[in-house]
Amino acid sequence: MPEVESLTGFLRERAVERAIVRADITAISALKTYDPPISSLVGLLIDDVQRHGKFLDISAQGIHLVIHLARAGWLRWREEQSTGLVRPGKGPIALRVALDDGSGFDLTEAGTQKKLAVYVVRDPAEVPGISRLGPDPFTLTAEQFGEILKQQGRVQLKGVLRNQSVIAGIGNAYSDEILHVAKMSPFKPASNLTEDEQKVLYDAMRDTLTDAVERSKGLAAQDLKSEKKSGLRVHGRKGEKCPVCGDIVREVSFADSSLQYCATCQTGGKPLADRRLSKLLK
Repeated sequence: MPEVESLTGFLRERAVERAIVRADITAISALKTYDPPISSLVGLLIDDVQRHGKFLDISAQGIHLVIHLARAGWLRWREEQSTGLVRPGKGPIALRVALDDGSGFDLTEAGTQKKLAVYVVRDPAEVPGISRLGPDPFTLTAEQFGEILKQQGRVQLKGVLRNQSVIAGIGNAYSDEILHVAKMSPFKPASNLTEDEQKVLYDAMRDTLTDAVERSKGLAAQDLKSEKKSGLRVHGRKGEKCPVCGDIVREVSFADSSLQYCATCQTGGKPLADRRLSKLLK
């Protein structure tokens, strides 16, 4: 979410009041809607750019180009956008948008798992992922956050933070970072937190996300991913030293993702079992 928030600000500064002169979809699998067609964007003036959770919403005179970058997608801005046609199915480009001042952007996706999603809708609520979103972490009070945790019962904290229907916008990386700052196990049940622990986790969530957004402010779109990686304390840093205590950052792997944590800071020195049951080693 912090990177999408920064992309929102970046595009708001550069694209608002610019007209769309081309919108070429080159990865048919990325386009999730057909009415209105993507060609309906051509000729429209961009009037706003917003964020809904991890969705980017480019509004143009009543039509919304909504983008979910997923794990391997990205937006690449160009001050001088290429006017050449992109061959469908060739290379990483999924969508090319050109604006009336010659600038524009490409949506790209690396890897073989194609999960980047593009929607053209009249109302962002027509996008299923947006209609199911929970509250944004920046709008939650500490009391509301505490109530959410109580309602989740025995669900593990890692799962609560990542569930977009519970809290919008926090992904795998920042849930690791938040729990490390809070010094809590990713597998601690949400309902087991005391009121003081709820406040600690709330503050960790707000501070971690706010710091990430502040670090990204003013950066060019192409620099946001490297800034994210450089600012992470434990996520993606298996085998490195914890910046707080010096212990080794450990990992738990799942079928399609992994989490990183510090045993000394978060689990009382006990390593978590690296298996799907995710129980503490005896």
